[in-house]
Amino acid sequence: MNTSALKIFIGTYGCQMNERDSEMIAAQLQQIGHAIVDREEAADVVILNTCSVRRQSEIKALGKSSHLAKRKRNDPNFRIGIVGCMAESLGAEIFRLNPAIDFVIGPRRLHELPAILSDDGRRMLTGESNAESVQHDFNRRLGKSKCTAFLSIMSGCNMRCSYCIVPRTRGREVYRPMADIIGEAEFLAANGTKEITLLGQIVNNYGGRSATGNGGTSPFVSLLEKLNEIDGIERIRYLSPHPAYFTDDLIMAHKNLEKLCPSVHLPIQSGSNRVLRDMGRAYGREDVLRIVEKLRANVDGIGISTDIIVGYVGETDDEFRETLSLFDDAGFNMAFVFKYSPRPGTRSAEMCDSVSEAEKDSRNAVLLLRVAEASGRYNHRYVGKTVSVLVEGHAKRGGHIMCGRTGTHVKVLFPASAGDIGKILPVRIVGSAMAVLYGAVCE
Repeated sequence: MNTSALKIFIGTYGCQMNERDSEMIAAQLQQIGHAIVDREEAADVVILNTCSVRRQSEIKALGKSSHLAKRKRNDPNFRIGIVGCMAESLGAEIFRLNPAIDFVIGPRRLHELPAILSDDGRRMLTGESNAESVQHDFNRRLGKSKCTAFLSIMSGCNMRCSYCIVPRTRGREVYRPMADIIGEAEFLAANGTKEITLLGQIVNNYGGRSATGNGGTSPFVSLLEKLNEIDGIERIRYLSPHPAYFTDDLIMAHKNLEKLCPSVHLPIQSGSNRVLRDMGRAYGREDVLRIVEKLRANVDGIGISTDIIVGYVGETDDEFRETLSLFDDAGFNMAFVFKYSPRPGTRSAEMCDSVSEAEKDSRNAVLLLRVAEASGRYNHRYVGKTVSVLVEGHAKRGGHIMCGRTGTHVKVLFPASAGDIGKILPVRIVGSAMAVLYGAVCE
């Protein structure tokens, strides 16, 4: 195949880290002359960047690859690639599930993708690479400016949560040099980025716990302090922290650093101490409530969201009710809710899953309703107030309706012009719903 000018479509499944990886893939392929297209029908190569955290994500990606295989039967030059966490977790099994797949590349080998595209044979690259990764350096070469950007500060995870496949797919923690992160943030600021979101599997464990417990400043907070000084960066966010590493100096950073957004996503997974111990989460519900109490005492109006798994192995009705009570007691304004699904190679996958699918569905529905009610109440508090909104782009409904977010990460829809993209505007909130606010730009 002539790979001098391929048209490539990248489909992304999963978390913000996957979105970041897809941006990296696009940047490195554009750098060597390939074109990234918006429609898979126009592509010579379709790359599916996949997630393995939940079985449903794998099902979606495999279903899409089966659909693409139909096209390949009519066009043998068309190529399909599976990359990311599912590529790592399933490996060669992907070729058996779909013989039309041309290449499989794990997340720690993505920088080798250009070489794979120059080879017509079936290829698989998983595990660690002997080559030096360049995946963290791509934003410095991006030609177009973006008002918001993901900024990876570490990869991998050293935890061994019983249900989680991430340590297997992304390896142990590797921390980017702080100077490299600062350099990328400065580049982004010079090219129009106003908001950066720091990414890591356990982002607040950046640099390890070298300064924790002795009254010093943790490496993560030191990084936040340096990023706070960069001209042009107006907002700083981070995903996802771990409650076990949520130190007091991080709480005070939210109070003292004016660019650090008043918003925290704090994944709790369960409200039952028994379940949390079995998961290997290294904290209890009391720890979560202490963190939330301290955040609210120091940051007025802070938004706090969470992740919750329902139907974990052995979860009883009473333990599920403990999760409901923790959600209420902590006052979370939003949550991502997931039904437990066993992941190959994890400790919980070897346990007897005594919670039926029907019970998982029921608990999922109950918690989603509770989340919707909490989000609705929280958002309604904004009605009649004026808030600062970073204009991110056009809303899906089109026309002159733009979308952006408050500092607390609530989405806002309002009439504005394309020329306002990248600006932080005062918006008066005139209405609310469960997942969005409606406003008008103040004159």
